[in-house]
Amino acid sequence: MTNPTTRVDGRTARSERTRNAIIDAHLQLISEGDMRPTADRVAKLAGVSLRALWSHFADMEALMAASGQRVLEQRDASYRPIPADLPLAERIEAFCHQRARLLEEIGPAARASALKEPFSAGLQRYRKLHTARVRDELTSTFPSEIGSDEELLNALTAASLWPTWATWRDAMGLPVESARAALARVVTALINPSAAR
Repeated sequence: MTNPTTRVDGRTARSERTRNAIIDAHLQLISEGDMRPTADRVAKLAGVSLRALWSHFADMEALMAASGQRVLEQRDASYRPIPADLPLAERIEAFCHQRARLLEEIGPAARASALKEPFSAGLQRYRKLHTARVRDELTSTFPSEIGSDEELLNALTAASLWPTWATWRDAMGLPVESARAALARVVTALINPSAAR
């Protein structure tokens, strides 16, 4: 006789696999340049029916929010703390290299989110969470330099977020290394002005 708990657990596991496949497909389409993937394209790539997609997500905004959560989780898994006792120049270099890597990783999702964020409370919430993560990175990497200087933290945060990176990479067409060098120049100028001259 089949154990009802096993049957329920099996259904739950299948449901979770389907949900993950839909999110994976959504993010894959975005990473391939489809900034507004339709439910049809997502379902087809995930290998599920439209009915299955809509049984997991009320609408495309709900799918975007779930994808935003996945991107945040991937970003957290990819982040590596930078020891605060390293020399300042080494910390700045390590911070800028890591920010460049993380920003490139979230780039496709950030570009797609920018199209819908003004109309999506869920995406706005994930933007705030990303911003909070960057502020935490800065205060843990440069604790003595930032201290309680909120203006300095605000300036460093703005320089380290996606919109600034997108300006360098997309609007100005800079390669990754040049954008990273620009970020390092700004961070150095804000934290240690004498070294930026």
